[in-house]
Amino acid sequence: MRIRDDEIAEPEFSMAPLIDIVFQLLIFFMVATTYSQQEKELGIELPNAASAREPELVPEELVINVFRDGRVTLAGRDVPGDDLSSALKQAAHERTDVPVTIRGDRLVHHEDVVRVMDACGLAGLTNLTVGTIDG
Repeated sequence: MRIRDDEIAEPEFSMAPLIDIVFQLLIFFMVATTYSQQEKELGIELPNAASAREPELVPEELVINVFRDGRVTLAGRDVPGDDLSSALKQAAHERTDVPVTIRGDRLVHHEDVVRVMDACGLAGLTNLTVGTIDG
């Protein structure tokens, strides 16, 4: 009987499948993650304020953006000036203690911001904040 002296090849560990799996997981989580920061509206430059601080995340907060041209968005949707009060009532679900942040562009007319604040008052919302940046 002949005995075989051939070396038995040791199993090798291949990194390629592991790298493929990690890469696919990375892509999955990048695509599946939603970046829901409603107040990061493009095209708005907030004014500076020395007392500005990072906003606390409040899940029920209403964010109103006022653009340079007077256009108003509520939670990312354009709202005509006449419908703003009723849209605020619906978004607040008839609650008056819902916090509202008004983010007006630094070059917006004061009249447009006052119009939004007036609509908040007509909707019964009193917990208003004006959005600024630190500086």
